[in-house]
Amino acid sequence: MADKEKDQDLKTVKEAAPKTDKKADKKSAKKDAKVDPKDQEIKDLKAKNDELSDNLLRTQAELQNMNKRHSKEVAGILKYDGQKLATEILPVIDNLERALAVDADDDASKQLKKGIEMVQQHMAKALEDNHVTVIDNAGEKFDPANSQAVQTVPADDKHKKDTVVQVLQKGYKLEDRVLRPAMVVVAQ
Repeated sequence: MADKEKDQDLKTVKEAAPKTDKKADKKSAKKDAKVDPKDQEIKDLKAKNDELSDNLLRTQAELQNMNKRHSKEVAGILKYDGQKLATEILPVIDNLERALAVDADDDASKQLKKGIEMVQQHMAKALEDNHVTVIDNAGEKFDPANSQAVQTVPADDKHKKDTVVQVLQKGYKLEDRVLRPAMVVVAQ
């Protein structure tokens, strides 16, 4: 009976062994099976192509963004071109207006005043042609973005609360940018 059991065990081992060998053979066949170099090359090239396409799209988007930024910067530069010059000319305009406020008695003074008036008009026209506008807001509601209150007076029937009573010094704007706020008296 011992021989029978041995034969039975041997038979069982032989039946089980081929099954295990088949699994091992399949695994080793997969390992041993060579990947076709052309298929691998195609796979690698597709991956590289995808990467290059992605890089191209990113680069194109970056170029478009740079062009937009550049266009905005150029537009801003052109819009506010001459700001420094206009700012430096404002005291000259103020002095010309002060000179025009002086009374002229004799003919020489009147001629001089006429010349100063012509210069002042040319300067005002030059500023206007370059989009510099005067902030003269007397009688309007006080706006701290455009004006600076240097004095207050009590509100009355003529001047409502928070309105500009008098402009002491004109303000100026270039496009939508305040070059110099107007110095004003405000009713409180």
